[in-house]
Amino acid sequence: MTDTALTDTTTVTVATDTAMRALGSAIAAEVRAGDLILLSGPLGAGKTTFTQGLAQGMGVRGPVTSPTFAIARTHPSLVGGPDLVHVDAYRLGGPEELDDLDLEAGLAESVTVVEWGTGMAEWLNDDRLEISIDRHADDVRTVRVRRVGERWRGTLAALAADELE
Repeated sequence: MTDTALTDTTTVTVATDTAMRALGSAIAAEVRAGDLILLSGPLGAGKTTFTQGLAQGMGVRGPVTSPTFAIARTHPSLVGGPDLVHVDAYRLGGPEELDDLDLEAGLAESVTVVEWGTGMAEWLNDDRLEISIDRHADDVRTVRVRRVGERWRGTLAALAADELE
């Protein structure tokens, strides 16, 4: 169980899809093999757009598209870094179906992103980023990045800026 004292949240405003990709790319600068990122937000909030920026920043093979029907896709690194495993849990019935994907087998060697992961994938890693995205009527998004666990303590200083344009 994660000690709740080891959590910290940063909130940023993201005005465009380009800025959402930039946020993903900024986070890519600090990810490493074994990291887990859980994404939540309504349909069209920008979860896949964020993951596209993360993938670009990590230097993995693309294109990165929503894996809603494939459930999971692996994007191999083109630069000698970790692979990106991109999962969409939207159609899964619960954590037991996510367990059937056997993500744990490659978790230590990859960065794993789980869209719709809240309430489904926390058990994969006590240290994780939980990113929730709210999209407003003007298409501006409020993004909350919650750092959970010792691994993320003191990271992501670049997100201190309140707004990404």
